[in-house]
Amino acid sequence: MKVLVVDDERPALDELTFLLERDPRVHEVVATDSATEALRVLQETDVDAVFLDIQMPGLTGLELAQVLSRFRTPPPIVFVTAHDEHAVDAFDLRAVDYVLKPVRQERLAEAVRRVLAGSAKPAEPADEQIPVERGGVTRFVRRSEVRYVEAQGDYARLHLGGGEAYLVRIPISTLEEEWQPHGFWRIHRSLLVALEHVDEIRTELGRCTVLVDGVELPVARRHTRELRDVLVRRSGKGPAG
Repeated sequence: MKVLVVDDERPALDELTFLLERDPRVHEVVATDSATEALRVLQETDVDAVFLDIQMPGLTGLELAQVLSRFRTPPPIVFVTAHDEHAVDAFDLRAVDYVLKPVRQERLAEAVRRVLAGSAKPAEPADEQIPVERGGVTRFVRRSEVRYVEAQGDYARLHLGGGEAYLVRIPISTLEEEWQPHGFWRIHRSLLVALEHVDEIRTELGRCTVLVDGVELPVARRHTRELRDVLVRRSGKGPAG
C-alpha cells in the first residue's frame, strides 16, 4: 500500500508515519501537515488510503473528506483523531475506520487490514455461454465474444468478431436486462452493443453512429447523450472531482 498521512501537529504526523512504515503491508508513506497540501498531492499521485486528522486549521479533515468523496474514485479514508465526538460524521462520509489517539500499533494494523479488505476486488462473474445451432451442430458462444446484438422479431442475432453471426430465440429486451451489468448498452430499439468493442462514436449532421468491429451502427437520438456519458466514464477520462 501507498498511503497519505495528514496531520497539522508535527509530533503526531511523525509518530503515525513511523508506525505505518513499520507495517509490512505499507510500502510507502507520504506525509503532509495541511489538508490543502494533501489535495495537491492527491491530484499528482494515486494513493491506496488517506490517514487523516480531523481538527486542523483552514480546511478540516471532515471538509477534506467531503471534497475527496466527489472524486471519481475516492481513496479510502481512516480518521485518526483525539476526539471521539466526530465519529458519526466520519462514518456518514463512509470512512473505513476511526482511530483514536494516542495510536497503538495493533489498532493501526487493524485499520490497515480494513482498508485492504475494502479494496479487495470481487471475483469476476463467470462468462455466460449461449447455445447456438447451425447445420445440426450446437456450439456454445461466450458472452464476451459478442460484439453487438441485432433484434429480429422475437429472435436476436449475435454478431461475433470477423462477421460471424448466430440467431437465437431470445428477445433483445431480455438480453438487455441480463447483459447490461456486463457492459452491454442499448443504442437503438433494435441494437445492443458491447461497450468494450466500441471503437469510435461519430456525429455528423445531427446523426450519431458508433463503429463496432468495423461495422457502423446507428444510435437513436434519445440514446446519444447517455451513450457518450457512459463511454467517457468507462474510459476513465471524466473529471476527477
